[in-house]
Amino acid sequence: MTRSRTLASFLAGGIGLTGLAVAAPAQAATQPNQVAGCSTPATQSANTSTKRAFTSGGLERDYILHLPKKYDRDRAWPVIVAFHGRGSTGTELEGFSGLSGLPAIVAYPNGVIGDDNRQAWQGAPYAAEGVNDVAMTRALLNDINKGFCADPNRVYATGKSNGGGFANLLACRLPDRIAAIAPVAAALYPASRQGCAKAAPKPVLGIHGTDDVTIPYAGDQDRDLPMLNSWAREWATKAGCTDKPQTRVLAYDAVDSRYRGCGDNQVGLVSVMGGGHTWPGADAYSGGGYTTQSVEAADLAWAFFKKHALAPTTGAQS
Repeated sequence: MTRSRTLASFLAGGIGLTGLAVAAPAQAATQPNQVAGCSTPATQSANTSTKRAFTSGGLERDYILHLPKKYDRDRAWPVIVAFHGRGSTGTELEGFSGLSGLPAIVAYPNGVIGDDNRQAWQGAPYAAEGVNDVAMTRALLNDINKGFCADPNRVYATGKSNGGGFANLLACRLPDRIAAIAPVAAALYPASRQGCAKAAPKPVLGIHGTDDVTIPYAGDQDRDLPMLNSWAREWATKAGCTDKPQTRVLAYDAVDSRYRGCGDNQVGLVSVMGGGHTWPGADAYSGGGYTTQSVEAADLAWAFFKKHALAPTTGAQS
């Protein structure tokens, strides 16, 4: 079946078409909103990536920190924390994701080696036992705030596969620090959804290929992985959104379904027709299956992120 036929079948499947329109992929803004700056001197140059180390839970942790092209300390910059997939690295994610081209400080942390001798994140069944990556993320953000001019109210999380599942966990477990999430091909294992039933609403945008055989779009009962539509609907219900999403075609192989009527806690799902376990728009290998170049996950995430921020009273560092 061709991807165009798959798109036609998808649109005919009754997923809540309202005001269907054809639209070009969202493009990243050229610079962030100007807000109050800080006096913190930069320890690295703009438009560079540097490895940094810190301690969390008695473990030495590290991450790659990228400063945007026009970074200066006259304004506080948004922060994106991007989590690699199982067995990958922060360096690899930076290499194919395009996130470092956005007007934001971007951090690419590295997971801890789990029981299969591969780096992974909390929430997956193969993650290292006893490692608290939620606490690690809080410590990482504190490390960034100490050395750079970062806006604590505009902190966002994304990630690929296991990293996307962990971004979902952060939305539930670290709501005082994370303003919005945009997981890609997310591995939404039960422990990656722990605490979400009682969590507060949060802006969420999922991005997932319909032909992902690693983390199936239709879910996997044996691994207790939810259908992507059901996962998005749960976040939408929590936020009090409309029952059915409004859907628009972004490209010949990408459909964007957004729930409305939920104020700042907008929820959406971008479905890539025929897409594999990949990062849309990836500049290098990002996983098995078809990788669309008609939309860029980095641009989709940024267009979503820049609309959302924590209330000033909830972004305090701790």
